[in-house]
Amino acid sequence: MSIPLIDFEKLTSSNQAVSQEEIQALDSACREIGFFYLVNSSLSPALMKKLMGAAQRFFAQPDKVKRAIDIKNSPNHRGYGGIGEEQLDEVSHADWKETFDMALDLAKDHPLVGKYPAMYGPNQNPSDPLVVEVLQDYYVAAFEVAQKVLMAMAQALKLEPGFFTRCFTDHVTVLRMIHYPPRPADDHHNGAGAHTDYGCITLLLQDMIGGLQVKNRRGEWVDATPVENALVVNIGDLMQRWTNDEYVSTSHRVVSPLSGVDRYSFPFFVEPDYETNVACVPSCFSADKPAKYAPILSGDWIQSRFDATYAYREKSSS
Repeated sequence: MSIPLIDFEKLTSSNQAVSQEEIQALDSACREIGFFYLVNSSLSPALMKKLMGAAQRFFAQPDKVKRAIDIKNSPNHRGYGGIGEEQLDEVSHADWKETFDMALDLAKDHPLVGKYPAMYGPNQNPSDPLVVEVLQDYYVAAFEVAQKVLMAMAQALKLEPGFFTRCFTDHVTVLRMIHYPPRPADDHHNGAGAHTDYGCITLLLQDMIGGLQVKNRRGEWVDATPVENALVVNIGDLMQRWTNDEYVSTSHRVVSPLSGVDRYSFPFFVEPDYETNVACVPSCFSADKPAKYAPILSGDWIQSRFDATYAYREKSSS
């Protein structure tokens, strides 16, 4: 099965017939493969281009400059991560990529930081103010798109439009910049090992190099060929759990570019407030199909998945 294409303008159209048809297409994509391209979003191509330039400037800096905001110095996992510091596939090699993570910037004395210090807190920002400005602009714009996608998903599931978006007051949504450097010809590392995402949905902006692959229902790896100015959207584990496996969180990976080629991508991990009670949505269970999962706080779930990702690295280096 190929990855379907969803038109954001139709999805959010004031013409109900147009929007309902696209919402049904969205629903099918979420159930059948858990991935889709989102075209004609409100994210401007100019902002996408600025973000690409910001990433190229940031990652081109000397290692010492990037290490000044080393993610290992952040209790809430914000900042720069070097090559080999993340391993998404438990049984494979460490990932051949370097990263930068940011989220909501909360002061150390904020009540949520005291309560959940591993999930909330201040960002470690790049030293270049222009890079910071672009990151913040993109974060706000991508969040608006994500909220409209979640509203369409709620409607597809016969819920109130705000069923999911009401859970994003103090959310833990993360914007990540990723640089996949050229891989040595004799190296067998993946850019990113096979994995599923942890949260609700992910909005991915990728360059035109390619390398993202999605596993279809037959277990085959399908290329998510880049579409200019489009986002690749996928369902995360939390949404699969929330919908009683009606919406599927699908395994995907990134094949590293060959020698001489750099790849950049920008996943926007849409994750709700820590204290969101994730219990099966009303339209996804019945007497014939009982809820498979016990209720859990969103933050507890995401933290458990996140800890596992880094536990692999600890085991492999011990």
